[in-house]
Amino acid sequence: MILKYIPLDEGMMIMDEAIVKAKKIIEGYPETKFSGEEYQRFYECVYFMCTYHSSNEKTMQLYEKFRNSLEESIFSTVLPTLVNKQGANLLREFVVIWSNYKLMARWLCRFFEYLDRFFIPQHIELESLNGISFSCFRDLVFKKLYCRLIEAALTLINQEREGQQIDCVLLKNGLDIFVEISDYKGVNYYEDFERIMLTEISGYYSRLASEWLLHDSSAEYVQKVFWCLNREKQRARQYLHPDTEVKIVQVVRYHLLDQIANKLMEKRQAENSGMVTDYQVPINLQISNFIIVA
Repeated sequence: MILKYIPLDEGMMIMDEAIVKAKKIIEGYPETKFSGEEYQRFYECVYFMCTYHSSNEKTMQLYEKFRNSLEESIFSTVLPTLVNKQGANLLREFVVIWSNYKLMARWLCRFFEYLDRFFIPQHIELESLNGISFSCFRDLVFKKLYCRLIEAALTLINQEREGQQIDCVLLKNGLDIFVEISDYKGVNYYEDFERIMLTEISGYYSRLASEWLLHDSSAEYVQKVFWCLNREKQRARQYLHPDTEVKIVQVVRYHLLDQIANKLMEKRQAENSGMVTDYQVPINLQISNFIIVA
């Protein structure tokens, strides 16, 4: 390839063209494509500017331009789209935005690829282009919305547990992003979500155990336990990380079986002898229309 001189201002204008078009992806046009000629033009622009301007200062300006293009897209498009959303609507928009953001970032990484291949390896303190893409979204978007995203996911899970129809695919896609961002580096966001979810499950089944001991026979209690265990397994397999299923089963078993094993045994013995325990109402006072919300 013949080395070509491209003045800094002219080169930056050329890269602005690439950035403006790539930004259309995150603005809601993921079908945006670049031709082979466009890709070559933008890649060669970065290549010529880096090789002709031997000064690291000029190359660093290109590196910062890449970062700034991502940050500007986040502040001008991503955050305004998400900031007023709540619940399932927030999760739905978040999943779409993340997909489009990654697509936009991949195109920009290809155009600025020369930095990754030759400039960044010479400066170990610099983050890779892909690393910048992840860290910008994580720090400026994900962290800002993290608590609301957890709330949205937990609300959907609780609604499904109570028998409502939810979008399980949406929930899985949203939680997969927790895993994906955690996989890069730093805090494991999915594990944080998992801890909060397991705490909620603990409280939920602890309350159910008390209610069932009061209102149901020991045989009915055991039937409900196995039904809940099967439902929680199915629920976990639909939209949670594979490792989470075992943890949920352990929590449910602990609160519905292990923790009240002695009381359940006492209840069964009392039933066999016709007695009533201090946590069991007489059969004629049981609530006939008690519904399990599980």
